[in-house]
Amino acid sequence: MKLIGYFRSSAAFRVRIALNLKGITVDHAFRHLRKGEQSTPDYAALNPQKLVPTLVLDSGEPLTQSLAILEYLEETHPEPPLLPKDPVGRARVRALALIVAADIHPIQNLRVMAYLRQKYDQSEEAAFAWSRHWIELGFEAYEASVANDRGTGAFSHGDQPSMADLCLVPQVFNAGRFKVDMAKYPTLKRIFDRCMTLPAFDAAQPVKQPDAET
Repeated sequence: MKLIGYFRSSAAFRVRIALNLKGITVDHAFRHLRKGEQSTPDYAALNPQKLVPTLVLDSGEPLTQSLAILEYLEETHPEPPLLPKDPVGRARVRALALIVAADIHPIQNLRVMAYLRQKYDQSEEAAFAWSRHWIELGFEAYEASVANDRGTGAFSHGDQPSMADLCLVPQVFNAGRFKVDMAKYPTLKRIFDRCMTLPAFDAAQPVKQPDAET
């Protein structure tokens, strides 16, 4: 298999963590999003959204959308699990993951910020304020969802990493770029710190990728 990503992509970061946790070795390829390499015809043929990541299977079939890729990896490589066994727990983990993947990330990512600057003549400061607002709004909901819930353990759900953590950790990294004060979200900060003690999370972080910019 081959994973096509970008070192700073939160979505690609999620998949890298999952691959590491499950001990799956893949080849890596890269598309530099700021240089527009995701828009070339050859890549658009693989991923019509022109986004990363894309996981290309040994059969040549491309899989897109990070959460769909995580579900595929969970179904084909079930150990260690990214979802709990009980239906309620699985729904809770997916809901937490979607706070990040559906409600925070899409409206503060690179192409949205570029559109704000170019189409509406927003300054870099204004674009950063936009991103920070949506991150903080989502983090408030996530914090409230895990702070006093009996399902929360060392991680977002229970005492082993789940799909929720795979979404949370990259978003916390991203929040640092936008100067979000994580002290306002003590449970998220605790979970993040716990995750980053694990080699699978540490090795997946942006600065440790071959295409990372110094």
